[in-house]
Amino acid sequence: MSTPIQNIGQIAIATHDLEHAVAFYRDALGLEYLFEAGPLAFFMCGDVRIMLAVPENAEVDHPSSIIYFRVPDIHAARAELVDRGVPFDDEPHLIARMPDHELWMTFFRDPDRNLLGLMSEATL
Repeated sequence: MSTPIQNIGQIAIATHDLEHAVAFYRDALGLEYLFEAGPLAFFMCGDVRIMLAVPENAEVDHPSSIIYFRVPDIHAARAELVDRGVPFDDEPHLIARMPDHELWMTFFRDPDRNLLGLMSEATL
């Protein structure tokens, strides 16, 4: 079965303080800041655009889905983000051992308490 869906174009993340969220995603996470338009701010993460948005109504005012940021070295990435003030919920931990790699994850929160994750697929 074919699909017209090619890839993820954009992910929206709700925020109640756009200025604080922009500082977090730009300065703490180091994502490429694109621009702001009213109550919206846009970033690039690889080929995926992230849109921070002040909720327009109660229907869209909720925490986001979990976004997993891929990193080559999860321990080094976590240490760098901690140095930038990113609050982590846990330490990097092994999720699964595959025949050719191990899947590691660790989780943190943005200023609006949205859960985010780092993931690393370490080759054996």
